[in-house]
Amino acid sequence: MMTMVFAVEEINHNSSLLPGVKLGYRIVDSCDHVHTSLRALLSLTTEKARKQRMLIKHSETLPSCLAGAPVPAVIGLASSSPTGAVAHTLSPFGIPLVSYFATCTCLTDKHIYPSFLRTAPSDLFQVRGLVQLVTYLGWRWVGTVGTPDDYSRYGIQAFSQQLRQQGGCLAFHLTIPKSPTVAGIRDIADTLQRSKAQVVVAFATEGQLLGLLSEGTLGFSFPGATIPGLKEFLLNVRPSPKPGFEYVNIFWEELFGCRLEFGVGGNYKGAAVKPVCTGLEDLRHTDSSYTDVSQVRISYNVYKAVYAIAHALHNLLECDSVLNKGMCENNKSFTSRQLLHHLRTVNFTNQFEEKVYFDSNGEPVPLYDIINWQKDSKGDIRFIKVGSYDGSAPLGQQLQMEQSTIVWTGGQSQVPVSLCSAPCPPGSRQARRPGEPHCCFDCLPCADGEISNQTGSTECTKCPEYYWPDKDKVKCVAGVDEFLSFKDTMGIILVTLTLLGVVLTTIITTVFHRFRSTPIVRANNSEISFLLLLSLKLCFLCSLAFIGQPSVWTCRLRQAAFGISFVLCLSCLLVKTIVVLLAFRANLPGSRALKLFGPPQQRTLIFCTTAPQVCLCAGWLSGAPPFPFRNPTYQASTGKIVVECKEPWPPGFYLVLGYIGLLAALCLLLAFLGRKLPDTFNEAKLITFSMLIFCAVWISFIPAHVSSPGKFTVAVEIFAILASSFGLLLCIFVPKCYIILLQPERNIKKGITGKSYR
Repeated sequence: MMTMVFAVEEINHNSSLLPGVKLGYRIVDSCDHVHTSLRALLSLTTEKARKQRMLIKHSETLPSCLAGAPVPAVIGLASSSPTGAVAHTLSPFGIPLVSYFATCTCLTDKHIYPSFLRTAPSDLFQVRGLVQLVTYLGWRWVGTVGTPDDYSRYGIQAFSQQLRQQGGCLAFHLTIPKSPTVAGIRDIADTLQRSKAQVVVAFATEGQLLGLLSEGTLGFSFPGATIPGLKEFLLNVRPSPKPGFEYVNIFWEELFGCRLEFGVGGNYKGAAVKPVCTGLEDLRHTDSSYTDVSQVRISYNVYKAVYAIAHALHNLLECDSVLNKGMCENNKSFTSRQLLHHLRTVNFTNQFEEKVYFDSNGEPVPLYDIINWQKDSKGDIRFIKVGSYDGSAPLGQQLQMEQSTIVWTGGQSQVPVSLCSAPCPPGSRQARRPGEPHCCFDCLPCADGEISNQTGSTECTKCPEYYWPDKDKVKCVAGVDEFLSFKDTMGIILVTLTLLGVVLTTIITTVFHRFRSTPIVRANNSEISFLLLLSLKLCFLCSLAFIGQPSVWTCRLRQAAFGISFVLCLSCLLVKTIVVLLAFRANLPGSRALKLFGPPQQRTLIFCTTAPQVCLCAGWLSGAPPFPFRNPTYQASTGKIVVECKEPWPPGFYLVLGYIGLLAALCLLLAFLGRKLPDTFNEAKLITFSMLIFCAVWISFIPAHVSSPGKFTVAVEIFAILASSFGLLLCIFVPKCYIILLQPERNIKKGITGKSYR
């Protein structure tokens, strides 16, 4: 109020602004209430108060242009709800209302409030700034406190919507009633204590929140300024019994704790106890917000409002016209609507180098200071600027903060944390809790094969093919190829067994060749025995093709070599079994069976039984050959990429294996039929036993092969090859070598073919 008076007097003493014209004013109190505001407004238009309203005076005489007319302009009010009522009332008359503190976004609507302007930015920008501030400080779980008025209602509604758009959530909303009770304040305090929210955003005046504010608060404030001469003007104020000094008198009594004989302080019980004010008390010895004008903010908005009206009048009265010789045309008749037009288009730079103008909605430049409530050494609250917000700046440059200068509640320098749930660490994702806001969630670890490398991830990202998560599931690591290597312990063991089988086969072959003329070698068909030993050596050697990193050629060679070598081996055994059976029948009178199945026929049978397998393998490898394949199936759980030979046509492998099984079954059947032949050295019995081992190994191979993961699949197949090969080698040839080397006395024709017929 006093700043407005100061500005009016400053303009009246300014020879360059409104020369020859003096401003006047009338001050009425709205009591921050709609009805009182309207009653005060109507008092300005009554005949009794007409000469005391805000008007333009020239030489202390009322200009004819305003005689009996409504006031040309009104400055006020502070609260949005009373301001809306007054602005709505003035709008039909086109009387401009310039507010210095009514910030509700609802007042921006020019259809409802066409004559409303303000020097305080709309809450639209304050809300945007608050949301940016809350987001900047990492607060996602905040409560709101407001009052039952338009400023609070519209502000909190806009803040809540924009906060949700930025990923934040509203923990609660509390409304402080106009006349709060002790119980009501206690309920509000209980809600604040129970909530996990450590931050409360308030849309209310300072006076309404005195019971809830504590040191460390952050707030948006209008830019301040130090107005030259204002402090001296305020300090020279004195109480007076004259009309119009009622506010000064009340202020004086409250500030000095005394009572004026002509004031209102003596009207209440107990006032006589207070000392009488002299009216000469010195304001310079007091310390209050009244005397602290180092950075006035709301008062600065009032100051700009008065000057905006003065500049509009200056333009309207053509004070700079050459015809008026530098004086205002004070006899010019004008209406409030004309003044409103010039007020909307006013544009000047004041003494503080700030451009003052209104946009199309009557809004000023949205500038704010971010203020921190800080206690000084005496325990008094001081308002320290810690940042700024420029709503007209490009996005990303609007908010400027100096966090190091902020003092939080309890003198802390660390920014408070206000979250419903702490952000999930990398390697996990957020899972919303049913029925709760999205800011409340649980942290779940990423599934196998997925990662999250950021804090607060809502989703986990699947690793690319041939990559797998590290142990913390925060990054994808390139897969390491896994195969049965010659350097692995298992590979070394299998290679050793393979070489052992080859060496043992070679030794037996050498023994048989050395004693090839002895009866036991000749009786077992030495040619087929050597061919069988060769096929067994191939069976041992083919297992080497399964070890090492698969390539195009090893994938094609391994199954073909395995299939053909084992069929050749079984073909030899089949021929040996048939020869044993026919040899027994050849000893019967008149039998010519053995002569009909001589060496040529034996070779033909071996060729005929081996040829189908050769053709099958050739067709399989030419039509759909196996190829190297990096199998990522196991990488999620083992972190390995298995390099294996992929079968594009699985029936090919099963046909090869099935044909081997068919020959093995036939050999087993024939050998079983001749197991009780009365030979001293029963070849059929040995073949039967070897084929039982062979069949047992390969029957157990099928489920083991299917269930074995990764490189163990190959190891199982190699083990089956070696086990069956060793079974055939040991069962068929070792007993013969035992007789040849250790019991040579049995290596005679009678010892081999001795019979005892009954």
